[in-house]
Amino acid sequence: MKKLVISSGAGISAESGISTFRDAGGLWEKYPVMEVASHDGFLKNPALIHKFYNERRKQLVTCKPNFAHIGLHQLEERFDVRVITQNIDDLHERAGSKNVLHLHGELMKVRSLKHEDRVYTLTSDNLETSVDTRDEYGDPVRPHIVFFQEDVPNFTKATELAKEADIFVVIGTSLNVYPAASLLYYVKPGTPVYYIDPRPAPIPEGTAVHVLPMKATEGVQWLIDNLKE
Repeated sequence: MKKLVISSGAGISAESGISTFRDAGGLWEKYPVMEVASHDGFLKNPALIHKFYNERRKQLVTCKPNFAHIGLHQLEERFDVRVITQNIDDLHERAGSKNVLHLHGELMKVRSLKHEDRVYTLTSDNLETSVDTRDEYGDPVRPHIVFFQEDVPNFTKATELAKEADIFVVIGTSLNVYPAASLLYYVKPGTPVYYIDPRPAPIPEGTAVHVLPMKATEGVQWLIDNLKE
């Protein structure tokens, strides 16, 4: 079974109603990015960051996976599908995808400030955290998010998946977010690469990419119709 590796960005969840960060009207126009999504911002004003991610969770639980998420799960019948996502939502998992690697963390999780390996999943009945929230050991918690100024711990795993890909697909990303955008350079020469986005970014020099200028739902339908086992 061929290994189909997907690299997804905010565009795959936009059709589910989740605000993107970088597009016009996106979250970065409404919130100073370094105040709500950076290591320094968390040290400076953790209460604001807790509030920001509480709002993101409240939005997320009202959203549902769209056909782009569902279609990738359907492709598991024909391919060994691995999803590398920049997104912090859980829509891939809710659509049924079994192998999802989050590069930038997970919105529905928090972790201990003292022990990073203590990670806790929130529920729709328990979405809010604050500077006063404590885990079962009495430790304060923070969003399980990779802030700006922090390392991306899952990036090495992502590069290994990119190297193993028989087919590599990029969906809904500006190709401006690093290190995620550099995954293209880890794909073996000769591997078919597809880029799905309604407003595709310029392709890096030296990469052979089939550009599909369409929405994520349309692009995933194209994959279902055209990819060969």
